[in-house]
Amino acid sequence: MSGLLYEKETYNIIGACMQVHKKLGNGFLESVYQEVLEKEFAKEKIPYERQKKIRIIYDVDYLDKYFVADFVCYDKIILEIKSTSSIVRDHISQILNYLKATHYEIGLLVNLGQTSLTWKRIINTPM
Repeated sequence: MSGLLYEKETYNIIGACMQVHKKLGNGFLESVYQEVLEKEFAKEKIPYERQKKIRIIYDVDYLDKYFVADFVCYDKIILEIKSTSSIVRDHISQILNYLKATHYEIGLLVNLGQTSLTWKRIINTPM
């Protein structure tokens, strides 16, 4: 039996998010968490792109429209952060759309807005 897809990478990303939440706690704006996560990723040597424009692929063509992901880490994992009272279906749909549009396999949805950090690992499964 093999491990999870990109297990080490997702573990590193979640660990960095936990460090940020441990140090700041909840209640800050997403933009604050983004800036601090950027510093934590650099410190932990996690490769990332912040506010990455994600081109949408339809059949074999790119559309003019695009999404903006909070982070793309390791050139293969989309990280979307939230600072809300809970993760709702719309948040999950958002990252699923990012995954479908890009054909990336893994997305992480992290909520820093609660007293305990919560997160979901979302997999892009073919239809």
